[in-house]
Amino acid sequence: METQDIIKELKFNRDGLIPAIVQDAENNEVLMLGYINKESFLKTLETGKVHFFSRSRQKLWLKGETSGHFQLLKEILLDCDNDTILLKVKQLKGACHKGYRSCFYRKFESSTGKFKIFKKKLFEPKEIY
Repeated sequence: METQDIIKELKFNRDGLIPAIVQDAENNEVLMLGYINKESFLKTLETGKVHFFSRSRQKLWLKGETSGHFQLLKEILLDCDNDTILLKVKQLKGACHKGYRSCFYRKFESSTGKFKIFKKKLFEPKEIY
């Protein structure tokens, strides 16, 4: 199947984006959620490193370009409505720009009604965001 045929299968939203859930290929931990446009999808396929479209900066970005914490693509799965993709990756160090392996490092505790950090911080991030 040609790359353009693969792109035609994806249902991008009106902003030209599709949500991408990123999951560790080895242990299935959910690492993050990002958005991908056609260009970043093609760059991901071409390089084997995950690229996203930054909604806040309005530009393409390679995950790990400043930190070195790249996501190496292992597998792409498409949901039943063709409007969300799941990227299984090998995560180098942490996925979260706050210093954690996963962006999902806080858990809601019903007893306190608050979110509590339950993951260990891996690194002290550089303030680039």
